[in-house]
Amino acid sequence: MKSITINGSQRESVGKKATKALRNAGQVPCVLYGGDKPVHFSAPELAFSKLVYTPNAHTVVIVLDNGETLNAVLQDIQFHPVTDKILHIDFYQLFEDKEIALNIPINLVGNSKGVKNGGVLRRNNRKLRIKALPANLPDFVEIDITPLKIGDKVYVRDLDQEKYSFLHTENTVVCQIKTSRTAIAADDEDEEAPAAEAPAAAE
Repeated sequence: MKSITINGSQRESVGKKATKALRNAGQVPCVLYGGDKPVHFSAPELAFSKLVYTPNAHTVVIVLDNGETLNAVLQDIQFHPVTDKILHIDFYQLFEDKEIALNIPINLVGNSKGVKNGGVLRRNNRKLRIKALPANLPDFVEIDITPLKIGDKVYVRDLDQEKYSFLHTENTVVCQIKTSRTAIAADDEDEEAPAAEAPAAAE
């Protein structure tokens, strides 16, 4: 999985007054959990644009001003209800031997036979929550929808789970091809109707 580096400064004071001063200076207060103790730090709001305003999933390399480097994932983010400015971010520290749960985007590839014949592609889930070691976290879960006909569905149980596991029930529908008024009844484009028999010759 791709990583984004955030250069942060450790926070000595974590009170409301200090937090407000950071925000007024264009800094975002952050907390990193998961280690021996929480790590409080701040970073410029612009540093989080590629992490927050994207549908993609990333891990984060937090580089502190004391030279310490920590691997993490974004756990929670708070926005201002009116201005949408970032108010606070929580991170969770990654360890090579410890599995982590993360929402991963779904990437659909191919052209469905059902859609070609008038069906409608419905994406029931655009992201799925998986559990894996940090080294096995994928950038996305890819699904080839080419063979799907009208009425077909892709379930979580149909997906590869060799390097990670899904935190969903096996019968969770990821995507499906639904029928529509313009759909062709037999949506297999390779299927041809049998030729009509020629009329018998008149005697």
